[in-house]
Amino acid sequence: MSVSTSQKAGYALENAFVVAYKDMKKLYGEQAPICKELRRICKGLRNNIVLEDLLYEMGERTENTYIREFANVFSVAKRSGGNITQMLEETVAQITIQTDVEKEIDVMISAGKMEARIMEVVPFAIMAYVGIMNPGFFNSLYDTFAGDVIMTVCLVVYLVAYAVIEKIIDVKV
Repeated sequence: MSVSTSQKAGYALENAFVVAYKDMKKLYGEQAPICKELRRICKGLRNNIVLEDLLYEMGERTENTYIREFANVFSVAKRSGGNITQMLEETVAQITIQTDVEKEIDVMISAGKMEARIMEVVPFAIMAYVGIMNPGFFNSLYDTFAGDVIMTVCLVVYLVAYAVIEKIIDVKV
């Protein structure tokens, strides 16, 4: 966004990255990963390394697909004489939309994980409540052979349900 804003303000593309570095340094501090990467780009620009190569290397180093895709689009737009300012704006909009969707998915997954944790605890909470409020209620389930069989089946069903829930909520985004 900072590069796009600097580009709109009339900075040359290479200078827009220098300004972006200064902005990021103010926002996140000099030791932030984005500042280290932008500092590397600024040094490369001072050594006359092509910006497209620097961006692609940054994408490779960070293993960030957004940066790699941006570097490819940027390279094509610069070579073909495309409107780089408009391309930057559209890329920023696309990345913003994608990150918003990822954040929304993370929130939904977190909510599902919380619900799963509650569902895992509820049976024990109910048993504890009934056991405290009505002592002896569960005696028939633990003092007879039929009760032992029923409770063993319930335990197996619970463990299978627990395993299924853990598999469901183990989602990678």
